[in-house]
Amino acid sequence: MMILSQILAVLAQTLSIYSLVLLVRVLLSWFPNLDWSNPVLSTVSSITDPYLNAFRSLIPPLGGLDLSAIIAFITLSLVQGLLGNLSGSLMGGISY
Repeated sequence: MMILSQILAVLAQTLSIYSLVLLVRVLLSWFPNLDWSNPVLSTVSSITDPYLNAFRSLIPPLGGLDLSAIIAFITLSLVQGLLGNLSGSLMGGISY
């Protein structure tokens, strides 16, 4: 059980890092003149766009405002919290 708890904790931490990369991607989208062929920007885009596109297909832009990123952040936060809670409950259930 301890190994499963550690795996869940690592997954939760990975999602935390992904949330930061996603935040960078969303903030960079506010600058329309950026050159997305830059290797760093294209890497950030290739990592985050598939996840964002899943929500963009569900929620169309309203008046030019893309709300899919908000739903993507909420979903990511919920999954991260769930993994963290599962990891904590597995660790708490172990007696030495």
